[in-house]
Amino acid sequence: MTVTDTSPLDTGRGASSFAAALHAEWTKFRTVRGWVFGLVLAAMLLVLFAYLTGNGQHSGICVGSGQSGATQPQCGQGHPLVSVGPGGEAVADSYYLVGRQLRGNGTITARITGLTGVTSNAPANAAPSLARTRPGLAGWSKAGVIVTASTRQGSPYAAVMVTPAHGVRFQYDYTHDVPGLQGAPSAAAPRWLKLKRAGDALTAYDSSDGTNWHELGTRTAARLPASVEIGMFVTSPVTFGGLATSATATFDHVTLDGRSLGSGWRGQGIGEGPPDFYDVLGAGGFRGHDSAFVVRGSGDIAPAVTAGGETPASLLTQALVAALLVIVVVAAMFTTSEYRRGLIRTTLAAMPKRGHMLAAKATVIGALGFIAGAAAAAVSITLGRHVEATNGNYLFPLGALTEARVIVGVGAIVALTAVAVLALGAFLRKTAGTVIGGIVVFVLPAILVVPYVSGASGSGGDPSVPLWLLRLSPAAASSILGSLPSSSQVSYPYTVGNGYFPLSPGVGLLVLAVWTVVLLTLAMGALCRRDP
Repeated sequence: MTVTDTSPLDTGRGASSFAAALHAEWTKFRTVRGWVFGLVLAAMLLVLFAYLTGNGQHSGICVGSGQSGATQPQCGQGHPLVSVGPGGEAVADSYYLVGRQLRGNGTITARITGLTGVTSNAPANAAPSLARTRPGLAGWSKAGVIVTASTRQGSPYAAVMVTPAHGVRFQYDYTHDVPGLQGAPSAAAPRWLKLKRAGDALTAYDSSDGTNWHELGTRTAARLPASVEIGMFVTSPVTFGGLATSATATFDHVTLDGRSLGSGWRGQGIGEGPPDFYDVLGAGGFRGHDSAFVVRGSGDIAPAVTAGGETPASLLTQALVAALLVIVVVAAMFTTSEYRRGLIRTTLAAMPKRGHMLAAKATVIGALGFIAGAAAAAVSITLGRHVEATNGNYLFPLGALTEARVIVGVGAIVALTAVAVLALGAFLRKTAGTVIGGIVVFVLPAILVVPYVSGASGSGGDPSVPLWLLRLSPAAASSILGSLPSSSQVSYPYTVGNGYFPLSPGVGLLVLAVWTVVLLTLAMGALCRRDP
């Protein structure tokens, strides 16, 4: 690396002098093959480790060509217990339905006078046994009336329901939730529910006496079929790999106004999965006729937040660490090599404004790091999605905006880390010290938190250490990879050990940006105070 023209580059003003400095630093970087190769290597490692992570997982949840056996349930487009909702989101859709087929418009009305439940004390793969249960209701157990486009899982629907802990709710299409009367139903305080279909509009009402009705809202569906399923339903959360629950509701004063097909109410389990998930408490069912029924069921109608715990972005957690190791070395050498070879005097003779030199170096390494990181993340997500599906694993759907956020976020992490290490090098002026410092500050915290954000914290260790690292250290930026769904409609511990992050993606990235700005400030101060 030589400089043949030592005349000052900043004889002009502002933008023109910075542009000259930027061109000079870009020329330096691209003419050193080792730095270019290092940048390409970082991108390749990110893709390679994402592939190895995905290829090393064989859950056998879905039928694939990997190690999962053909006896496993066929997932089709997803997980056997997770469907795809009308908006493309992952949803849980399993319940017991006592219903009829409604042709055209109609209204169903019912009163609920009781809601009870049991919880399993046995593992989810144990044989059904009443001796293995205890009384108890999950807070989001649900019982009510429903209109659904079909009994296929993931179908558009609207339902008005009672819950033990959240009162009456009007929910539709899995992600929409409107509160109604508070309190759990009982014989002394029953809850009246009404659901009306008029064309594509489904309107929900609740009442405490069956006379004075309160409208909760209307769900307008596009092209609702002429014939829909209408009736009473009960569901109660089944935790994947945990304890199962079941709920039983008492309905009376059931009326259906409208043209129904068939001769009476029929019961059916919607979306009941493999026996080892649902049969601990026995299958759902009902008894009764005409206008009075007792219905029991398990499952959930809500956004899916468990069952596999991974998205395509989850595969980048370890891969990003491998890429950052190389980026630290490249960024360190980009700034410290001039000090080691004594060329910094030549550079400063050509660029007397030291701020311009530092800013130009930071812009070059930051822009190249962003391009390499974002491109590698895009390839990794696409490749990882294919590999995981081939191996019979389930990945939660990743929406277009979320996927774009992850890709851009990975590029930003690589860019900010590169700029921060470059600033550290300008401050320390030693390659070895900069590389060691960069690894300790920017890579080691990311390594330490990998087992916790990947759901392996139960294997040991102090969870409080990764927690503060994920809030205060540069590893906080890994929250940009957080893409597992969460919902206020689902009782689930959204904790670090379950693959969630304590900070939002934007705040986590801001923490890394603060570290970068601080190091740039220190580097600028050192450049202005010290001789080359």
